[in-house]
Amino acid sequence: MSEGFNLSDWALRRRSFVWYLMAVSMIAGVMSYLNIGRQEDPDFTIKTMVITAALPGATVQETLDQVTDRIEKKLEELDELDFTRSVTWPGRTIVYVNLEPTIRGPAIPRVWQQVRNMMNDIRAEFPPEFAGFGFNDRFGDVFGNLYAFIADGYSPRELKDMAEELRRDIQRLPDAGKVIIFGDRKEVVHLEFAPEKMAALGVTLEQVRATLAAQNAIVPSGVIEAGAQSVLVRVGGQFLDADGLAGVNLRVGDRFFRLTDVATIRRGYEEPPSELFRYNGQEALGLGVGMRKGADILKFGKALDQVVDAARARLPVGVEIVKIADQPAIVEEAVGHFTQALFEAVAIVMIVSFISVGLRAGVVVALAVPLVLAITFVFMEHAGFTLQRISLGALIIALGLLVDDAMIAVETMITRLELGESRRAAASYAWRTIAFPMLTGTLITAAGFIPIGLNSSAAGEFTFSLFVVIAVSLLVSWVVAVLFTPVLGVTLLPARWAHDAHKPGLSRRMFRAVLTGAMRMRWLTVALTALAFAASLWGMRFVEQQFFPDSDRRELLVNVTLPQNASIEATSAALARIEAHLKGRDEALFWTAYVGRSAPRFLLPSEPKTPSPNFGQIVIQTPAIEARDRLRAELTRLAAQELPEADVLVKLLDIGPPVGRPVQYRLSGPDIDKVRDLGRELAAVVATDPRLTALALDWNAPAQVVRLELLQDKARQLGLTAPDVASALATIYDGARMTSLRDGEYLIDVTARGRPEASSSVEALYNLQISLPGGGAAPLSAIAAFRFETEQPMVVQRNRMPTVTVEAAVATDDQPATIVKALAPKIARFAQDLPAGYAVELGGSVEKSAESQAPIAAVAPLMVLIIITLVMVQMQSFRLALIVLSVAPLGLTGVVAALLSAGAPMGFVAILGVLALGGILIRNSIILVDRIEALRAEGLDPWSAVREATESRARPIVLTASAASLALIPISHQVFWGPMAYALMGGIVAGTVITLLFAPALYLIVFRVKAPARGA
Repeated sequence: MSEGFNLSDWALRRRSFVWYLMAVSMIAGVMSYLNIGRQEDPDFTIKTMVITAALPGATVQETLDQVTDRIEKKLEELDELDFTRSVTWPGRTIVYVNLEPTIRGPAIPRVWQQVRNMMNDIRAEFPPEFAGFGFNDRFGDVFGNLYAFIADGYSPRELKDMAEELRRDIQRLPDAGKVIIFGDRKEVVHLEFAPEKMAALGVTLEQVRATLAAQNAIVPSGVIEAGAQSVLVRVGGQFLDADGLAGVNLRVGDRFFRLTDVATIRRGYEEPPSELFRYNGQEALGLGVGMRKGADILKFGKALDQVVDAARARLPVGVEIVKIADQPAIVEEAVGHFTQALFEAVAIVMIVSFISVGLRAGVVVALAVPLVLAITFVFMEHAGFTLQRISLGALIIALGLLVDDAMIAVETMITRLELGESRRAAASYAWRTIAFPMLTGTLITAAGFIPIGLNSSAAGEFTFSLFVVIAVSLLVSWVVAVLFTPVLGVTLLPARWAHDAHKPGLSRRMFRAVLTGAMRMRWLTVALTALAFAASLWGMRFVEQQFFPDSDRRELLVNVTLPQNASIEATSAALARIEAHLKGRDEALFWTAYVGRSAPRFLLPSEPKTPSPNFGQIVIQTPAIEARDRLRAELTRLAAQELPEADVLVKLLDIGPPVGRPVQYRLSGPDIDKVRDLGRELAAVVATDPRLTALALDWNAPAQVVRLELLQDKARQLGLTAPDVASALATIYDGARMTSLRDGEYLIDVTARGRPEASSSVEALYNLQISLPGGGAAPLSAIAAFRFETEQPMVVQRNRMPTVTVEAAVATDDQPATIVKALAPKIARFAQDLPAGYAVELGGSVEKSAESQAPIAAVAPLMVLIIITLVMVQMQSFRLALIVLSVAPLGLTGVVAALLSAGAPMGFVAILGVLALGGILIRNSIILVDRIEALRAEGLDPWSAVREATESRARPIVLTASAASLALIPISHQVFWGPMAYALMGGIVAGTVITLLFAPALYLIVFRVKAPARGA
């Protein structure tokens, strides 16, 4: 840019306007910072839809064949499908539809509609008994605010009325999203009958159902047009409450019976309950509140608090609303910590600037930081980005880089001032000589983060703001350096700058000596650098691999899974034993227990479990990380000692896409029993690693079944069919809906079922009386043979293949990838011996990590192409480009050394940092090599040009490296950013040395520059 338009000159001729732009930028930046949304973590799309379906009365195998397989087979036609995972029980199934990670968020609603259409297309193919589909395409909804209603002396129905009133108030808030009630007991009117009594009187359930339905029906009764007015006609008699049922008369032939003659009428709640919810061991009702997408969570939290406080004031004595999840408060605390780290990093960068170039020049450099941040905040607000873990971390990473342009611009101005030029001429010279190399370097640094921006996986979506924020801040830093910094420099720098080249300091003399030695021993310098790089490649085998770390939040999750045939009462009792241990402990501020289900998704990475009577979850809020870890170890010991029959996993929350237990292997095959047996064998292989704990299979144990073989001839003689018998048994044991009570906005089912003494004993089955069509009754044992068997109560499939997952947690500090690597030979030998059609696949965090890294590998060639192209545009020479690009991978020497010394793993985020490191080092190399070529063009001999360019560029390169490295200190102790901070600090430090010693030596070799005689 030696000729043509000079932006710095333009700015200096319009200083007032430029000062105005700076003032406007700062004011707009402050306003944007105050207005920009806050989050704990960025959003990412949950690309999963849930399909539920039912075939009442079917066995597991019949449900698999007639329902699950039809659904999964049709879904295979979906182009966007990644895989299906289904869980099938007798008579019902749940299919999880998982889309390819490359599917972008805006396209997902269209795909979900297509899934609905596909299911509608095959509806006619299902058996006549099929009960239909249910769809949940909002599986990723987050309910960041959870409340518990607790009360003494109030019924569940009364609590639900209060919760419904609060739900209506909350839904009036403009930013309110979906609001759910959970843990509620469904109200039911039970008609408990004695089968033998009904049989003796000749009363059938169909007669009861017909009588109740006829009396309770709502039908139009007409309108009387009476002259000037219309009079509505209404027919009464509908049931208003359970007492109304007691007066119902049943007619059998010419006889009449009261309903109470054959059944006991009782208004109560669903038995057994489908789910239970407790707060600190007390039965409670839960309310979950979501937020509209794009709303400010802090403002919404304040508005929500006002609504809840108003509701509390209206509650009767004895009822309390307790907040059990407060996402706005957590976000405010988390963003506060991140913002503090950002300000600490800003202070570090400013201090480095003052120390490096003096007070007045340091002020010029330091002022670039708030200007760049202000403009970046404006962009973030209007582009829809929020302040959260990733974006604030990106700003901290960018801090040390964004002062680089300002530092080089000021250094160039100082150099010209030392030669006696005016401040304006010095500023103009900076544009002509370094603006384009700086722009190229900035673009290359930003290009290093392209694998993040184009990563289509969930992890890439989670970290997308890292790419955008860094790229924008770097580009803004170049604009600030060439537009604002010249005006600041002309205003703040002295008119004359004393030339001190004749009296270099100790550090400068030492560097000159080292540089001269490296240049004279150029081959040795290159060889030592290559040896160090080779050692780092070898050392990478000792760096542990990681996907995402566990969260640093204070919650603790306890997942309890009993055998698959366990009742919800047994699950509730198991959770109660753990809850009893929590009472009175300082480590537990409070806890909530979910029986038959998991907690609502109160955090995006907290994936809800499939509802099941044998599953329960406890969420414990602890006061501090130390207390959390202490309680986790104690509960793990307690579970092993007191709940040996249960699978108990005590775990932390996830950061990023959820994984579950980190070490997982999936075994698939066509035969359910064979898969189950091989799964146990695989579990035995996995259990050989002592570093694993809480090993479990997601399904395995069979359940007892009483199979009735109907004696067809005898049944036909009595006028009975298999459906008649099955329906009678289902009514006795599960209940059958007769009609509904309309109670305000509620519909309360009236359900007929056998009395407890008839429906809770296997022995009572033999003498059970079955009503005959013509009147009378026959014992079940007279028309059926009984046989006890076992069958699988639940089957999990993946892509239409029965699949058992062996999963385990890690008991030590080792990373899952390290353990998986150690187990690899044993797993490979096991897989080789499997029958044809059976296979073992790796799952867990290692699989998720590979899925997230695959898109990185896919776009890495594009990143390399862009970087090489930019280097060629700047260098216009293959040999110069070779020198510049050779520096890029050598930063790995510092990365490996830093990670090994800190004991930090190479996580997903650290990998992104390593990729970006190459762009940072190339940027410095371009500035150095461009300066060498400029000096040679001015007539300096090659040797002197290399040495003088390296010495003149050493200070800005070292100072930029210092700023970039030291700015990472505030986040180096954080769980999420620590590995990346160590990797970048080590890589930048090593890369700086390589740039200042290896690059000059390589330049001399490539251009065959001979060293002058010593003393010359």
